[in-house]
Amino acid sequence: MDLATIVLVDAVLREGGIRRAATLAGRAPSSVSAAVKRFEQAVSMPLFRREETTLVLTLEARSRAADVRQATTGIAGILALAGKAATDPVPPIGLVALDRFIRVARSGSIRATAKALGLGQPQLTRQMADLERHLGIRLFERSHGGILSTATAERIIPLVEALLDIWARLTHASADRFRRDVATWRLGAVMPLGPESEIARMLAALTANWHRARPRQPLFISSTTADELLVGLRSRRFDAALLDVAEIPADCDGRLVSQTPLVLAGPASALSDLGGNLPRLLAACPIAVPSVRSGLRREAARFLDDTLDEAERRRITLVEVDSIPVIINLVRQHGYLSVLPQSSLARVHRPPAMIRLGPAYRQSLTLVWPRGAFAAEIGELMISMMKMTAETSLLAESVPDRRLPSA
Repeated sequence: MDLATIVLVDAVLREGGIRRAATLAGRAPSSVSAAVKRFEQAVSMPLFRREETTLVLTLEARSRAADVRQATTGIAGILALAGKAATDPVPPIGLVALDRFIRVARSGSIRATAKALGLGQPQLTRQMADLERHLGIRLFERSHGGILSTATAERIIPLVEALLDIWARLTHASADRFRRDVATWRLGAVMPLGPESEIARMLAALTANWHRARPRQPLFISSTTADELLVGLRSRRFDAALLDVAEIPADCDGRLVSQTPLVLAGPASALSDLGGNLPRLLAACPIAVPSVRSGLRREAARFLDDTLDEAERRRITLVEVDSIPVIINLVRQHGYLSVLPQSSLARVHRPPAMIRLGPAYRQSLTLVWPRGAFAAEIGELMISMMKMTAETSLLAESVPDRRLPSA
């Protein structure tokens, strides 16, 4: 790690974005982006996450911003003591060189320090000469009896030690994270539709069985949308992902885990009076749907496209809500329609009226993982631990099969 990278990362954290930091620093956005990547790799900490088309600071980056700010203040102090103006470019000085400078200053001998570090004396001598050249000052006075730090070097030493301590804090945290991450398996999953949903039951069974079988390898489960899961899988943030789609991405392997029938849920009076005329029914009530990033929304859209012509689609009202429990309450209490998995409603107290959409419309759950024999072994293990039962098919038989007329 070098001083210029730390200063650029501090600017990014303060400005909240790479382009704004690049403008402030008078650097190309590509060079600032490269600095961010070097820093992220060094501390094993992502600074940003992507939300739609924008970059947002991660919570961990915010928590480390004070340390990075303090490091930049220390760097400014070092450069000021070396006679550099605040507007001068930050010289390409690495923290390794500064650490070796401290060691040489404390020992008073380049030869002894080189031996302790396992380096050749000429190599360490050149490194100290480069450091003096970049700072534009003399750090050591050489004599036959060894070397002495100059007065300026003595004033710089406490600032360098403080800077190295800050960096040690950052990298120590990353080392702790690395040790935890090596032992932890990370599963991303679509958001459960409620405590009685098929997804929630499978994930609970997987968690309990995994803990019993692999107590020394924690399983971390995080829920988000299908699109975000694919991004996390490709960036290796997840080792496997449970998607609510039937298709397996081209760059992954996987297996279909379950399929649950979908129903059109809504007010009993509306479904009873208008169930035989789908265009009128769908136009009569607002339709609550999850966001376009979910597999369930895609199935709902496919049902609407198959059922309505273009003129009829213009007459319906879609209300986007990215929470299935909220959608269920809109259906139960406020007269909305929605396309939902049958299993998410079967155990709801006073469930809404439902009409099954038929075998063409189902919520599919597919576990996918990166290609590779070891990943496949873990994926199959996760599926076996989910302990799938015939409960879904039994639930399907418990709801009257009032199939919708074909479009």
